[in-house]
Amino acid sequence: MKFLPKVTIYDKYIFSQVFMATFVAILLFTVVWVAPEMLLNIIKDTLSGEYTVKTALLVLLYELPKILSKAFPVGLLLGSLFTFDKLSKDSEVTIFRAAGLSFGRILVPVIFLSILVTILCFYTTDRLIPYAEYQGRVITHSYPSTQYIYTQKDEHNAPKTAIIVSEFSKNTMNDVIVLDFSKKIYSDVHQLSNIYSAQKGEYIPNKCWRLSNIIQYDISNDGIFTAINRKGTMNILNGAASERAYTLMSYSAIKEREISNKDLHKYVKLLKEEQLEEEYLGMLNKYLQRFFHPLVCILLAIMGTLLGFSKPREQRAIGFVIAIGSIFVYYITLPFFDLLAEKGILPPLITAIFPILAFLVCIIIFYKSKDL
Repeated sequence: MKFLPKVTIYDKYIFSQVFMATFVAILLFTVVWVAPEMLLNIIKDTLSGEYTVKTALLVLLYELPKILSKAFPVGLLLGSLFTFDKLSKDSEVTIFRAAGLSFGRILVPVIFLSILVTILCFYTTDRLIPYAEYQGRVITHSYPSTQYIYTQKDEHNAPKTAIIVSEFSKNTMNDVIVLDFSKKIYSDVHQLSNIYSAQKGEYIPNKCWRLSNIIQYDISNDGIFTAINRKGTMNILNGAASERAYTLMSYSAIKEREISNKDLHKYVKLLKEEQLEEEYLGMLNKYLQRFFHPLVCILLAIMGTLLGFSKPREQRAIGFVIAIGSIFVYYITLPFFDLLAEKGILPPLITAIFPILAFLVCIIIFYKSKDL
């Protein structure tokens, strides 16, 4: 295709140099991330007999995708920076310029490599991390167990039923309390008609929540217990409502990285339909980050190339300091933007795209300062 530049020996050389430097940077980042605490904990669990050697190796393997999602952008930044710093030091950049290569043309193989890494980063976040998290739970038998409260509302947004699950793991629930609201509503309170306390609960896929060992408390309009009865089983949240409630409960117990893009999109939509505003805004921000975070790979590769270009007497250490500082600021501020989105201070689209815009501004500033 005519709009694509012809691959030259310079492209192959630059691509191979940046690729090797990036690979080494990713490897070093991964080793440094794993070595201090993660590896020590795995060794302790192995020596204590909690893990077999095979399980320990698998646990370590399933931790790698989480690290790689962070290592890819860092590796590209440091790899391109180190490569062009070396090329500048050895006057090879001068040779490229003498051969008629502009900065934009020199950048082509770097961008091509960064696009490949971007695709890999996106796939890692979408597929590898959720798969690794699930497999890690399976081999260590560490399924999430936590509390959850679900409120079912009518067409007027008034509560019909409130379900309090004290503990759940997979499809099983313990100590479930159901508050059954009457249709009579006062100005300051919603009247209760029944309270059910069940020792056990079970989610039957696409059918219902089935409670067992139930104590029923009937309540009068005056808020007084009129009768206490025992029941064997009772079905609640029938049909689609049961699936919606179970989905919300299940995803509330795990981190967003454990959910694929497709499922995360469904979860965000469900949160919006259930009018769970904070959770919706927070998860929408996380969902948008899934698409913007991989693009950081391309921007950091360009920024690393710019920082690597230097004049003979220029202080090269400054480029490395700026690069490390940029990575530190990027990852340290992500939770801050997550909070801004969750609290509705800024729209999720702004909080998700802000790092991209910040890096673009930095690239423009560095480009003009280098006078390329």
